[in-house]
Amino acid sequence: MSRPAGSARIQADGDAPSALVVGGGLAGITAALVLAERGWRVTVAEARPRLGGRATSYRRGDLVVDNGQHVFLRCCTAYRGLLERLGAGPETGLTVLQERLDIPLRSPDGASARLRRTGAPAPLHLAGSLAGYGLLGWRDRVPLGRAAVALRRTDPADARVDEQGFGGFLRKHGQSTAAVDRLWSVISTATLNIDPDAASLALAAKVFRTGLLEDSRGADLGYAAVPLGEIHDVRARTALEAAGVTVREATKVLSVDADRTVRLRGRDGEQESARPDAVVLAVPHDAAAALLPAELPTPFAGLGHSPILNVHVRYDRPVLDGQPFLAGVDSPAQWIFDRTGPSGLPGRGHYVAVTVSAAERYIEQPVAELRALFEDELTRLLPGARGATVQEFFVTREKHATFRQASGSARLRPEPATAAPGVLLAGAWTATGWPDTMESAVRSGINAARVAQEQWEKANGHRTGARA
Repeated sequence: MSRPAGSARIQADGDAPSALVVGGGLAGITAALVLAERGWRVTVAEARPRLGGRATSYRRGDLVVDNGQHVFLRCCTAYRGLLERLGAGPETGLTVLQERLDIPLRSPDGASARLRRTGAPAPLHLAGSLAGYGLLGWRDRVPLGRAAVALRRTDPADARVDEQGFGGFLRKHGQSTAAVDRLWSVISTATLNIDPDAASLALAAKVFRTGLLEDSRGADLGYAAVPLGEIHDVRARTALEAAGVTVREATKVLSVDADRTVRLRGRDGEQESARPDAVVLAVPHDAAAALLPAELPTPFAGLGHSPILNVHVRYDRPVLDGQPFLAGVDSPAQWIFDRTGPSGLPGRGHYVAVTVSAAERYIEQPVAELRALFEDELTRLLPGARGATVQEFFVTREKHATFRQASGSARLRPEPATAAPGVLLAGAWTATGWPDTMESAVRSGINAARVAQEQWEKANGHRTGARA
């Protein structure tokens, strides 16, 4: 097959193996950095003009808007490691990590609660918070410990557990409808992006065990203090370039053959081909299935999708009472974040972003209908919004925000290796054991790089001289 001159940038040079990473999201960034550390010559091909995938930013007038509100927990060690590598850890001020978990919650009827931990060992660190949980009556609060103990004993790696639904498990262990809606679902819907009755029990158990029930510090909540693009695009690009990785924006991969021949279309519209030692497909599951040759099995194509809606509102004054965020209960306004920033907005105003997970009901609604609904909901939830003027209202829609994390989905999540040697899979949807989160994406990139290294060493009978 002919090799256009441009494709030489993705070929091996001497003894150094070469890799093409398809996709510049968190999985692709991580895979590229790890492979470069191990002495590989790496190229990242990203179809869009920016890095970060579904966790990045774009400009809208004088606002820099994240395409979704993303959070992480203290237990997300892989993602936190990436932040440190990018120079964006909490000590830099670019991200925030709570010293202790503290989540304020409020319902439209005025009831409120705080989910916060003490310094006691898990799971006793939440006992006081749950005992006084003001969104539930005492009859609903008493059985909470029963479900927590049962979850702590549930093995997320058990395939039989994955076949069960989280909502049914909760009811089996004495949880009322109010407890499911006003406590358990607040966390599970935000992390799994699916209704509790449909959600995989295995993934829910992973969330609650790792975050809340095994380590008292695990669920301390973190988030970006700057637009995500500053971290996942600007700083990631700097780190990749420093590692010797070539980043090719506006470059679309058209197909990948079983022999690792890749066809690409560059920024100038010209097509080229390349055959690196490894190809890492760090793209959504449906995109990966479409790129692979028809003869390779792709059961992961059946993972499906769940949408997330993000509502953006610019008020003429602060509306969150000085709090960085609030969880809404019994309301479509599930999580409300103050995105104004420490230096304020250009001109006047105060910027609030609302995240709605499992948003099938709202994802296709016209903006006018969404505006009427969410302006009213925010007025009910936020007393400060009642006298405020809305200066701007818009929505962003991620129809394919995550794979559908339903019961039975684990059997569809693939390991990094495919049936074609040297063709690897990465993405939050692969078999990391974690839900579809930034943590899962980073772990998948590490996994794919490790398998690429192992396969190359096996095929070539020696190791690279680079750091492991």
